[in-house]
This record gives sequence, structure tokens and C-alpha cells, in this order.
Amino acid sequence: MLAYSYLCRRIAKNLIVETKKIEILNHIDYPSQLRELSVEQLPQVCDELRQTIVQELSVNPGHLASSLGVVELTVALHYVFNTPDDRIVWDVGHQAYGHKILTGRRDLFHTNRMLHGLRPFPSPEESEYDAFICGHASNSISAALGIAVADKKRKVVAVIGDGALSGGLAFEGLNNVSSSPNDMLIILNDNNMSIDRSVGGMKQYLLGLSTNETYNKLRFKTARFLQRHGMLHDDRRKGIIRLTNALKSAISHQQNIFDGMNIRYFGPFDGHNVKELVRILRQIKDMKGPKLLHLHTKKGHGYAPSEHYTPVWHAPGKFDPETGKLIKSHTEGEKMKYQDVFGKTLLELAEQNPRIVGVTPAMPTGCSMNIMMEKMPDRTFDVGIAEGHAVTFSAGMAKEGLLPFCNIYSAFAQRAYDNIIHDVAILRLNVVLCLDRAGLVGKDGPTHHGAFDMAFLRPIPNLTISSPMNEHELRRLMYTAQQENMGPFVIRYPRDRGVLDDWQCPLEPIPVGKGRKLRDGNDVAVLTIGPIGNDVEELAALASFAHYDMRFLKPLDEDILHEVGKKFSRVITIEDGVRNGGLGSAVMEWMGDHDYHPHITRMGLPDSFVEHGTIEELRQIVGLDKDNIIREIRRNMGEGTNVL
Repeated sequence: MLAYSYLCRRIAKNLIVETKKIEILNHIDYPSQLRELSVEQLPQVCDELRQTIVQELSVNPGHLASSLGVVELTVALHYVFNTPDDRIVWDVGHQAYGHKILTGRRDLFHTNRMLHGLRPFPSPEESEYDAFICGHASNSISAALGIAVADKKRKVVAVIGDGALSGGLAFEGLNNVSSSPNDMLIILNDNNMSIDRSVGGMKQYLLGLSTNETYNKLRFKTARFLQRHGMLHDDRRKGIIRLTNALKSAISHQQNIFDGMNIRYFGPFDGHNVKELVRILRQIKDMKGPKLLHLHTKKGHGYAPSEHYTPVWHAPGKFDPETGKLIKSHTEGEKMKYQDVFGKTLLELAEQNPRIVGVTPAMPTGCSMNIMMEKMPDRTFDVGIAEGHAVTFSAGMAKEGLLPFCNIYSAFAQRAYDNIIHDVAILRLNVVLCLDRAGLVGKDGPTHHGAFDMAFLRPIPNLTISSPMNEHELRRLMYTAQQENMGPFVIRYPRDRGVLDDWQCPLEPIPVGKGRKLRDGNDVAVLTIGPIGNDVEELAALASFAHYDMRFLKPLDEDILHEVGKKFSRVITIEDGVRNGGLGSAVMEWMGDHDYHPHITRMGLPDSFVEHGTIEELRQIVGLDKDNIIREIRRNMGEGTNVL
């Protein structure tokens, strides 16, 4: 951040953004109007679209750099293809702000990511121009192939980029594309980035990939000739592709992976030359068989601050659009973020324990593993957007004696479910799964809420599942997880800031499966897990109730449950995960199995997907705000429903 601040001061000496009058874009509500323009007008449309995105996101924060990087591609796609009849399937939805603005949502774009406003990512439930949902990476090729097979009359385009090609699902889709009859177009937006800088062999391969200019010209001319003579179809097409692939190998002295899969490869081309993109797309859109267009783009293109320090500008928060200065939303004295407590504690533990290594799927900055990465680069691994691989890679290291802390956002851990069961739990390997962004995450909405982890992990044998109530508990659970013979250990924590003035504390173990009685009482027992217990503690002066911080979902603290079962006729469980299958369900099952029959009220997330909005707004909607909690406590105590 110091380097970034210095950079901003240097850039700010010059005018970064010259605000110009929006002359064309204000007259474009839908792509059909865009297609009425001349090609010569498209660069101005791109400038105005980029300016609109920058100006709007400076006051209503969102994902900036990714959408800026595909402005020209977005305009070219909607100019050449007959959307929405033709389908554009976006991969990683934070690329799609320009797409939203051009497809009937320009006047509503100021509501993007707000409660009841535009959704944070494309969704067919919002617009017919959104061909598929895309909150998580790497699904575009598979989804687009399904669409192409279902309706062969439509043109179908999959736009994959921002590191999403490192995901295993993308390769599964490519494999199927190469063997299924289809005419789809895959556009590889190669910006050498995901959120942090892209990593892995595919990145190195794409960086080194080049196409001989002589071959490109010859192939375009040959393709047009063969198409005019009806020779690009069926088995002849496959034979011709093999022939042209061999020709390319002879001319350029190399073969690329896509040609090797019989997917016709075009590129790489400049992804920021909109007129050239229109020309290329027009030439290849009607070609038969699967095609891949490789474009080089720059994440954050056209806005100097975002070009120079891309990780910060992935989702920068509020900023001054003219100077690029970030506007801090927090004040002095604010508590440490849980992710930063994790990052600092991980480094502290790694300095003491040489077996500890860190693993993250493309999120070292987002989960604060960059703190350890800077000090111990040889013991931290960014594996790219590949959550399943992250878990199995960790399992392999654990099998041979290392102790991986594998940090994955809760919602993304869903993609590694089989790996957790098959590769970690069965062998009881000591992998520490740190699930960041557990619970409600706010404006990123249903694709990102960490709602399901407790429910889907609880049935798996051999797992220890925990959630700290505060920063000290997080540090102690991390210390506990790296003790000998712990086996698979899950620690889930939220996106929020913590609650303690001093996040540091001595590192000491917590007995596995042991909770805490925070407050005694006689009328009702409240059982919580995780940071939501802090909200309950703040309500203690308003009603008399017993409060237990369970700490562990698995194993449950049976001493606490016996005490509660014997003493209380009414029990309330509160959790920031789905009610079905989580803490409340576990307590009900245990009570029934042990012949206790208290009345149990379960408070948690509903059996429905929660929309986007601020965390405070969403907690009120789902009934997990303080007013609803105290109301439920008083109702169980028979004190009526007056609140505060």
C-alpha cells in the first residue's frame, strides 16, 4: 500500500481523467441501437463507456479493473452479434459492467449491488441478455456448450479470462467442446490476472504463445475460400483443421494446446482495438466448428491508477475519479479485519513451526496470506482459481508431513467438496481449512454468501469444525489446529472486522469440542457459534438468559448440552449459516438422541438464497439483527414482543 500511495502521488501531478461530455452512450439503451452506429464511432463509445464505469464506481463501489479491461471487447461483441438472440456467456461476472450498461440497464446502473438494485453479477433472472449466471469462475465454456448443443441456430460465445482458465472445469469444458459437434466461439481474455497476478503453467504458456503473421494471413484467406465452396463442415472440416494445424506448426515451428484439441485458434490479437475486433469477429463468427479467439488485454485499461496497481483496483471502494486517490471508509481505532488477524497469526505460527505452509486459490491479498508470502515465498502457494486442486494439493503435502493452512472463501469451498471428503477426510490428514467470508458477505450476493459450509461439512467423518467468536479465539483455534494428530480442522470466520481493541493474545490451545458458558441464566438458553455471539452478548442487559458460545459444530460440547437439556425447557440456537443442517439441527438431533425434549428455536439463514445488500440490511431481512434476536429471546421467556 505504501508503494501504491507513492505511485498515486506521482500520477496525481498530471491530470489522470479528463471528464468529457457523454454524447453517444446516452442514446444507447440496447445493442440494437449500438449496431446502428458506424465502426468509426465505436472508439468514442468505448471511451464514454469506460468513463461511465469509472464515474459510477467512484461513488458506488464495485469491481472496477476487470470491466475496464473488456470495454472494447464488450462493444465489439454486441456490435457484431445479434444479442440477445445470440448468446454471450460471461465467465467471472465482474467483467460485465459494460455489458450491463449496453443492455437496458444504463439508467439503473447506479443501483448496482445495492439492496433491490441491479444484481452484482449477470443473471438470466435479471435480463434476457444475461445468458447464464457467473458468480464463480470457469463455468462459461461448459454452460455455453450446453446452450450451443440445445439450440444450433444461435451463435454462442463464451468469454473466459481473469485467470479462470486455470480452473479445472474450464479444461473439462474444452475437452468436451473438442469432441462435440458445435460452432461456438470461445474468447480468451488473456490479461495475465485473476485478482492477484495469475500464476501457473497456463499463464506462462499464454504469455509465450504467438502466432506467425504469414500463417494468420494465409489461414484467413484459406478459410474464406473453403467457406465459399462449402467445404467447412462435417468430417471434411475436421480434416481441414488438422491440415491447417499441421501447416501452422510447419510455419511457426510450434503447436498450441487448442489446435491440438481440434479447436481452431485465432490470435493473439490486441483486445483494445475495437475496430480490429469487429473485423475479426465478423470474419470468424459464421465459421463452422469450435473456435478460440485469443486476446491480449490489460486489466484496468484506460484508467491510469487501475493499470498501475491492479490488485487494489479489482474492487477499490470509493475513490476520487480525477486523482485516483482512494477514499478510506474506516476511521482510526477501527478493529482489525478477521482476514488480517488470520494472515498475521499464520506468519507467527509459521515462524515457530517449520512444517506450516500456506495455500490459496488466487486470493493471497483477499485472504491476507500475502503477509506470509512476502516473508516466506517458498512456503506459500497461490494455485490459481482451482479450489479443488488447492485442497488435494494440500492433502498431498500433509500426507508427507507438512501442515498446510488452506484458505478458501466459504462459497468457493463448495467447489472442493469431493476433494475434502475423498482426499482429506478419509485419510484423516492434518489439513487446516480456513474458510474466509463465512456467513453473509453483503453486496456480492447469493453466489458469494458463505451460507452452506457448516451444513455441508457436518456430515463428513473425521472433520473438526469450529468458528471463533472473536479475534483471540481465531488465533487460539489456529494454534490448536496445528497441534500433533489433529486431523482435518475447519475454521470458519466472516468478512467483517473483529470486536476487540487488541487482537493479539498469547497463543495457547483450546480443548477440541469444548465451548464456553458466557452467561448464566434460568429462563432460556441461547447457544451461538461464531461472531454472531457478540451481538447476543450486547443484548444481555435487556433480558435474563444463559448464553453458551459453542465454538465447535463438530464435535459438539456434550457437557454443555447435558447441562442445557437438564435445566432449560426452552433453547434458542443462533448461527450465520443455513438453519437446515447447521448448529440448530445438530443440537436438535443430539437432544432427541439423549432423550431431552426442550422447545428449540433455530435462528439462522433461511431455506432460500439471500439477495445482495449491506450486511446490516440482509441481517434484518433474514431476522438475524439484534432487534429480532432480542424479540425471539423475550418471546421464549414469555415477556411479549416489545423491543428495546
